[in-house]
Amino acid sequence: MNVHFSSKTDMWATPQDTFDALAAEFGPFDLDVCATPENAKCPRYYTREDDGLAQPWTGRCWMNPPYGRTIGQWMKKAYEESQRGALVVCLVPARTDTAWWHDYAMKGQIRFLRGRLKFGGAANSAPFPSAVVVFANTKPQDQAAAAGVELAQDPGAPAWGLREEWQLAVRSGATRLKFEEWKEKQK
Repeated sequence: MNVHFSSKTDMWATPQDTFDALAAEFGPFDLDVCATPENAKCPRYYTREDDGLAQPWTGRCWMNPPYGRTIGQWMKKAYEESQRGALVVCLVPARTDTAWWHDYAMKGQIRFLRGRLKFGGAANSAPFPSAVVVFANTKPQDQAAAAGVELAQDPGAPAWGLREEWQLAVRSGATRLKFEEWKEKQK
């Protein structure tokens, strides 16, 4: 029996093609928050001995957590670190009936993956569906700063300094170069 498809382990090595597709969209990733030296997806990573739950997460973070009883703690940490400014992209089992799913995954952007993944180069697919949960700080002023958007300086601007047009543009993913084009479409 392959240990990757039993309850003998909670570690499921990320399929490289899945990681590459997500890195192309959200990366490059700065930190793999829970890895082993053999399966780390980033040059900087935390191992079980490092205890990623006790470490700071910054930048663009990749998380394929242990799928056992501690997954709720990992999802909580991912959400909390996103509120401090990190972008955290999580590969998790789609366990929509669990408390951790409702308490934390539902606060992120969820993408259900079609089919079943083959973890760690295994011959067979996993016995469960998977999802990607993306946690990003959704405060418009933080999004604007991360996107390099200039804050408004006029006295009529909202208290935190971002013009109303930029609030909407940042939420829709517009960049500074495309702002004028985006603004025209909104008329």
